[in-house]
Amino acid sequence: MTTLEDLWVKAYDPKARRHLEYPGGSYVDGFDRFTTQFADKVALDFFGAQTTYTELRRAVAYVAGWLHEKGVRPGDHVALLMPTCPQHVVAFYAVLACGATIVEHNPLYTEKELTPLFEDHKADVAIIWDAAAPKLQNLPEHVRPSTIVSINLIEEMPLAKRLLLKLPIKKARESRASLSKPAPGTIPFSELLAPREGPPAGVRPQPEDIALLLYTSGTTGVPKGVPLTHTNLLASTQHALEWVTMMVPGEEVFMACLPLFHIFGCSLSMNAGLSVGALVHLVPKPEAGLILDAIKRKTPTVMLAVPPLFERVVDAATASGQSIKGIRTGICGAMPLRAELIEKWEKATGGLLIEGYGLSECSPILTGNPVNPTRKPKSIGIPFPDTHVRLVDPDNPGEDVPFGTPGEIVAKGPQIFGGYRNPEDNESAFHDGWFRTGDIAQADEDGFLSIVDRIKEVVITGGFNVYPTEVEDALRGENGIQDVAVVGLVNELGTEEVVAAVVTREGLVPNLDEVRQAAKEKLASYKVPRRIYLVEDLPRNEMGKVLRREVRTKLQEQDLSERISSLGPEIREWFASKGEDIRTWFDEAGTDLRERYEASGLREPLEALDADFRQRIGEASTHLRERLESFDLPRRLEVLRASVFGPDDDAPPASEKVPPFDGEEVSDDAAAESAPEDIRAAGGDEDTGEDTTR
Repeated sequence: MTTLEDLWVKAYDPKARRHLEYPGGSYVDGFDRFTTQFADKVALDFFGAQTTYTELRRAVAYVAGWLHEKGVRPGDHVALLMPTCPQHVVAFYAVLACGATIVEHNPLYTEKELTPLFEDHKADVAIIWDAAAPKLQNLPEHVRPSTIVSINLIEEMPLAKRLLLKLPIKKARESRASLSKPAPGTIPFSELLAPREGPPAGVRPQPEDIALLLYTSGTTGVPKGVPLTHTNLLASTQHALEWVTMMVPGEEVFMACLPLFHIFGCSLSMNAGLSVGALVHLVPKPEAGLILDAIKRKTPTVMLAVPPLFERVVDAATASGQSIKGIRTGICGAMPLRAELIEKWEKATGGLLIEGYGLSECSPILTGNPVNPTRKPKSIGIPFPDTHVRLVDPDNPGEDVPFGTPGEIVAKGPQIFGGYRNPEDNESAFHDGWFRTGDIAQADEDGFLSIVDRIKEVVITGGFNVYPTEVEDALRGENGIQDVAVVGLVNELGTEEVVAAVVTREGLVPNLDEVRQAAKEKLASYKVPRRIYLVEDLPRNEMGKVLRREVRTKLQEQDLSERISSLGPEIREWFASKGEDIRTWFDEAGTDLRERYEASGLREPLEALDADFRQRIGEASTHLRERLESFDLPRRLEVLRASVFGPDDDAPPASEKVPPFDGEEVSDDAAAESAPEDIRAAGGDEDTGEDTTR
């Protein structure tokens, strides 16, 4: 009987191997190898400013030496918060050279988002984008790093661009402000690049040491620490280089337009690109204009991105008339790749656009389409070398599902992590040593896998499983719908129903009944959304992936608001219909209450009590007036005024005594002695000590 493994081996590119030999060692050893092998080649291009492999190695040694001098030791955590830039690359490999662990963060995170992460990893040294400095400096004292190094993006640009940014015009000022901000209280990264000895050889890491710590929240929104070893990262790099079989060492050009703080950009754009001796374009912000500028300088042979970015680049190139021919290989992930985009991209570039699949826990690659015409659109392909994959019953992960049946992807391989930082998170993440991805996939007749959906995002309605991705694919493109997210919402009956949030082309308001009718032609009735909401945009993570949990929260809030608003007319209508009954009830209740009161015999004692109360209030008021008159308040105030501002012709003599309220006389000397000493000396107020004599 043919197995999935048989089909996968058959589908492999003839030049790719199913099983590899690994060089061993740490990523520091790998860095030494490729910086030596490609010493004179250009490693990095940043807005046209270039860095050779020799220069990169030298800078890494200097920064690693500085970190060691500052006390960074093997096993320590060093936090990085930077966009994609040369300093990020240098800092990444420098931390590894110290034997320490890199902890990557999104530099756009808020203080609230960063605080729990720093509480967990406790990094005492951070290398950050200068614009993010205030956030680090405002972290709670118990988690704030004691050493903060800041980078300036403008410093790494070519001289001509730096001069343009200094021009006294609005556009230059705005560009400067977006690229860099003053960061007082931090150490400039340029100080770390002064010549010095690198760290001693004894601190070099071992293969199973933790190289990189990432935080991923998946579908829950609660960050989990994902530790990746040097072995994990090296295996992922080797798998990527084996997969793209037509690469020529030292001749490739990689487009690094994804964030290096994300495993996709870090492992595949940076690590894999440098390992093969490529020139790596560093683009700090994933904008089509910046990418097209880099393409003008040197056309990439390999570009890794997410589908929306591929679309923006090809559309911008078409609109401007710029050629993007020669981009041989486009690799995308994070979300489904539409057949229309594949056709558009391949027509514009003359190359291939393929889809892969992975997770942070897999460093990140797990499966991919072969980089040749046998690839299959809408498929995530087949497992990478030495990667073992099974499709299992989510409720019984030890049992494989029948061929062709959707099942949860579980995997083993040298690139897969050993467990989350918090051991409690591992109970549901592994089964008999197999990592449970939480994704449902299905294999076709050739063994190619297709993602059906996330287990935790499957909508269960009427006892049926509805996979959001399937519904989204059916809706996307209908009646001008550009983007869509499908989730499950609990209705008033307490059951879950399918709902959709849709984004349409600007200015277009679709007929939602027509949208639902079109969906019925493609989907079983229980899969068709019961409600469709028009939204301006969909929340996404830094990779552009739609965050369905946030969509669900927003729709729940909107649904609740609409339900509350709808209650207003209902309540008014109910009162209008029941108004006469309610008035009659109150009249009858009032009459009954009066009759009960009269029959109780309480009227006379209550009236007597009321009269007595009124008499006592009157007597008290008379007594109070008499006391106030005997106090002679106006005369006392005048004596006080004269003592402060001096005598007045119309004022009484200062020596005249005013009878106190309680009938006792108090001398001026006695009154002075009764005040606190420090207030008396200053002539001030007792509560504040401030001078009030002015």
